[in-house]
Amino acid sequence: MATVVIGTAGHIDHGKTALLRALTGIDADRLPEEQARGMTIDVGYAHLAFDDGVELDFVDVPGHDRLIGNMLVGAGEIDAAMLVVAADDGPRPQTVEHLQLLDAIGVADGLVVVTKADLVDAERVAEIDAASRALTAGTSLADAPVVAVSAVNGHGMDELLAALRELDRAVRRRWSTSRDGAGVEAAPRLAVDRAFTVKGRGTVVTGSLRGGPIEVGATFRREPGGEAVRVRAVQVHGVPRPRHDGGRTALNVVGLTADAIHRGDVLTSDPLVRATHRILVRLRSAPPRDGARLRLHIGTDQVDATVRRIPGSPGIALLQLARPVATLAGDRGVLREPAAGTVLAGLRILDLAPPRAASRKRLTPERLDRLSAAVDTGRTEAIHAARIDLHGALAADAVQPGQSTAAPLAFAEDVGAALTDAALALVAAHHAESPLSPGLPLPRARAALLRRLRSLATIERRDAPAAAAAIARLLDGLIQAGRLARRGEALRDPSRGDDLPPALLEAMDRLEVALGVPAPPALEAAAATAGCPPEGLRALQADGRIVRIGPDMAWAAPTYHRLAAMALDLARVTPLTPAAFRDATGTSRRYVLAILEDLDRRGILQRTPEGHIPGPRAPQREAMPTEIAR
Repeated sequence: MATVVIGTAGHIDHGKTALLRALTGIDADRLPEEQARGMTIDVGYAHLAFDDGVELDFVDVPGHDRLIGNMLVGAGEIDAAMLVVAADDGPRPQTVEHLQLLDAIGVADGLVVVTKADLVDAERVAEIDAASRALTAGTSLADAPVVAVSAVNGHGMDELLAALRELDRAVRRRWSTSRDGAGVEAAPRLAVDRAFTVKGRGTVVTGSLRGGPIEVGATFRREPGGEAVRVRAVQVHGVPRPRHDGGRTALNVVGLTADAIHRGDVLTSDPLVRATHRILVRLRSAPPRDGARLRLHIGTDQVDATVRRIPGSPGIALLQLARPVATLAGDRGVLREPAAGTVLAGLRILDLAPPRAASRKRLTPERLDRLSAAVDTGRTEAIHAARIDLHGALAADAVQPGQSTAAPLAFAEDVGAALTDAALALVAAHHAESPLSPGLPLPRARAALLRRLRSLATIERRDAPAAAAAIARLLDGLIQAGRLARRGEALRDPSRGDDLPPALLEAMDRLEVALGVPAPPALEAAAATAGCPPEGLRALQADGRIVRIGPDMAWAAPTYHRLAAMALDLARVTPLTPAAFRDATGTSRRYVLAILEDLDRRGILQRTPEGHIPGPRAPQREAMPTEIAR
């Protein structure tokens, strides 16, 4: 069972570490300097086990104003918060700032602990209780209960333990309706907060495990970077385990050294977790000015970011990051002014690869609202559908940036409609220009539709094969629906019928016969002799009756296939030279070079210094000659 992670918050010297020591028996100040000075400098950790086996993890954060960056490392991966206010001192500047940060991140579950109750009277405790409730009113912790305790004499500790059990139940109720608890996001991820070397064991990383369980022997991917990391051992609260479902976790890993893994890195097997330097975010307050240079805190990472506002959508912004960070749609973060440390806005990530170029014009308020609502559901399918609508065309989310793939490309509804209209218009225009033509050549139609698609949406280079396949599917759908007809390699209007004039058919037959020899005449001269106009020539090519491999060179298809099969058969025996192929066909060097170059280009043959050998796309012997067809 996953453990709930609770983060402390509050002003320096208000007793956060002492409270955890009284609760758990663990000193979260692990650094010698912290223990010597009695002040938390970096994030510390502790855990509490109840008698019935329920466990809680605690993240202890620094309270000093100069260490807010370290505080956010701990706050970035917590499930709930424990805001600490000293009874003798009351709310102080870092109490307010930590509360603002928790509110910005959207931490909704928590409690307020009034510490040092032994130092003041009951009236003062009641005063601080009221002040704490007033402080949290209007924030994400507005409903947090307040418990007064003393870590010295144990006053109120039983009440605190009961409140922590109820807090654990509240978080689990939220999990049951969210992505984490519902199992929609089953892949684990761990945001690294520490990486170090243990003698005899190697690299150890720690962090809060999210998303799903991890087992010994599993393989993670480090982001940013993409390197594979294998889990050699899993340890929870100092005890080795074969598996952990979630919460504070230590992993002994193989694949990267400790100095190669940094705080802020994410170890994951989730394909939706990506490293990115551009993110689209929804802000929880008024957006900073356009071009503002701020500090983004996300997970256990922090990075400089430049804000780009979206016209018409004041609650949405584009962030250009100084370096890539690993994150996931739905993650929460904070923007701070780096010099003054002021919290400017909490945010939620909407898109890890925001629209750019042609797709940027689709950043409309309606589409952004739809994406924001989908991200709030936490459902992958809903988020992907909203991103398709926002981008216009999008490949599968599971594909990693930079990965070559033919993953499915989906069109937004309006983009698909525009491409359909364009396809029909292209065919109609072709019929108007060439009434005797068998139809618009498919390669020309696909190229024109790809250009039209690029004017409607940004198509990344890696997605070009997927875009071509999606356009082919769109045309196939129009053919199946009867809105277009196909004749060979040409598209036509089905209402025009499939018949060509008898005189044209006779001329096409004559030209096909003239080209059915190993050494055919020049194409233009043969067409003129046969009386075959350009429309007939295009019809012969569309029907696959002739194979044209040069501006003025073509064969009847059966003849070409026979010659190509002969070349491949000869190449299977010994590297085939042009001279050997010329002698076998009884033709001239002009013809054999043209055929060999065509077969090389298509991968049927492969040229070597000794001659031509079977290429990577050479068909099996039993499949020849039909699979040599162009």
